[in-house]
Amino acid sequence: MARILLIVGCGIAAFKAAELIRLARRHGHSLTPVLTAGGAHFVTPMTLAALAESPVYTSLWDLKDETEMGHIQLSRAADLVLVCPATADLLAKMAAGIADDLATTLLLATDKPVAVAPAMNVRMWQHAATRANVATLKAHGVQVIEPVEGEMACGEYGPGRLPEPGEVLAQLNLGSSAPLVPSGSQAEVDVRLAERPSTSFGMGGSLSGHHILVTAGPTHEPIDPVRVLANRSSGRQGFAIAAAAAQAGARVTLVAGPVSLPTPGGVARIDVETAEQMMAAVEGALPADSAILVAAVADWKVRASPSKLKKEDGPPELLFSLNPDILKTLAAHALRPRLLVGFAAETDDLLAHAAAKRERKDADWMIANDVSGDVMGGSHNHVHLVSETGAEDLGQAPKDEIARRLIARIAEELRAR
Repeated sequence: MARILLIVGCGIAAFKAAELIRLARRHGHSLTPVLTAGGAHFVTPMTLAALAESPVYTSLWDLKDETEMGHIQLSRAADLVLVCPATADLLAKMAAGIADDLATTLLLATDKPVAVAPAMNVRMWQHAATRANVATLKAHGVQVIEPVEGEMACGEYGPGRLPEPGEVLAQLNLGSSAPLVPSGSQAEVDVRLAERPSTSFGMGGSLSGHHILVTAGPTHEPIDPVRVLANRSSGRQGFAIAAAAAQAGARVTLVAGPVSLPTPGGVARIDVETAEQMMAAVEGALPADSAILVAAVADWKVRASPSKLKKEDGPPELLFSLNPDILKTLAAHALRPRLLVGFAAETDDLLAHAAAKRERKDADWMIANDVSGDVMGGSHNHVHLVSETGAEDLGQAPKDEIARRLIARIAEELRAR
């Protein structure tokens, strides 16, 4: 488990540090908080100390600590230094190598990995100076956890919001036994990790010791604060696959789009809305032995209006751009899963389209399913497993049964690799 030196910067997002500490400690990590003078206006040292069960450090001029060269010891004792939230001012000082308080001195003195989670007004985040500072930090090897779009405390809308604590932690390589994940709400975080069922496939669980990553459901791409681009995916097939993998003994991470399905037992669930959020959650969940990308990810997104579009203004002109290609990205990823499985939802020329997609995306398998009927949202499916050697008909059956058949084939393939 990781030892984290947590530097809490200024801003309204500082209150999320408390939830971040709670989540990280739930998974066995230890945290030592460093509270900046600005951060202390939003969260108290007593709150952080109670949650972390650790002293909170606030000043470079603490006589006892600095007699013992405390800032050097703090900077070297952790496995990771995390700045959350990181203000524009903190980013600028880090990029310039300024050390004028405890936080910046620690950051300059550390020889451990550093990650920052920026949070600030959208204009400040988009300012050329901030962008240059972020580029400098990345060039120095600092991990930058990008802020997300949303409504600011100041009333503006755009990128600059601190991601939810579970999303921040999911992007850090902390070596936890189960991912730290956010709930479906932007305002609250919940880890839904149920006790794993004892039932499994075969003797001892055919996927025991394996990490299986599954995506499920649609993505919603915002048009304005109340409208989205969406599709008809219910998430049922992906959830069934996640459940079957857990029943087979695997450690399962399920990245789910906006659906209302209950979390399967034994599954760690990450709820997202957009394709970009799904991409970040998937990368944050790596490494995995197999990734099964069932989600119906929107191919395109639009430039969202910060305010609700009015009907009386006439049809809006929507500017489309491509979303990240999660399957293709994983295929070229340094942590590429040993078995990469995609889904091809088609309405005609099923096997031909699936085979072409498998080659185009460089996936190991493509699961072809005909969605010309009521498959999306329905209870049954008929799929074919398309690989470099041809196509295998897994039959027509309830989605739970399709999931069991697919997981049995994946377990067999992982044993052979």
